[in-house]
Amino acid sequence: MSLIPSFFGGRRSNVYDPFSLDLWDPFKDFPFSSSVSASFPELSRENSAFVNTRVDWKETPEAHVFKADLPGLKKEEVKVEIEDDRVLQISGERSVEKEDKNDQWHRVERSSGKFMRRFRLPENAKIEQVKAAMENGVLTVTVPKEQIKKPDVKSIEISG
Repeated sequence: MSLIPSFFGGRRSNVYDPFSLDLWDPFKDFPFSSSVSASFPELSRENSAFVNTRVDWKETPEAHVFKADLPGLKKEEVKVEIEDDRVLQISGERSVEKEDKNDQWHRVERSSGKFMRRFRLPENAKIEQVKAAMENGVLTVTVPKEQIKKPDVKSIEISG
């Protein structure tokens, strides 16, 4: 359940999540002036690729599952890494479409440039068994969890 309602985009967020490395961006969902985009298209494209990489993280009884929307990317253009301090990093780069001098652009909305998302994994994550798959522009990273062993309880009969 969300502690803070999302007014922009209907995404759930939790500012008290100890595993999140995401920084709050107050301008993330605001449309910026088209004059800025027209004046500096490479700047707006670069920033939008980073901002628009959406990742969902759910926890099941067996694993932590991350799903990232990466439309138009091949698996060779995406990198999934786990750093020593239990941080899952998803990164990559969307190439800029080649421009022809004779073309006149009316609108550029598809993002390009580098992107990176980082998530701190909990202690029960089996980082040596992480699996990643890409299908139809969706990257799925599955991080299995260690099963918490329940203590054996043995009943002792009371004599007397």
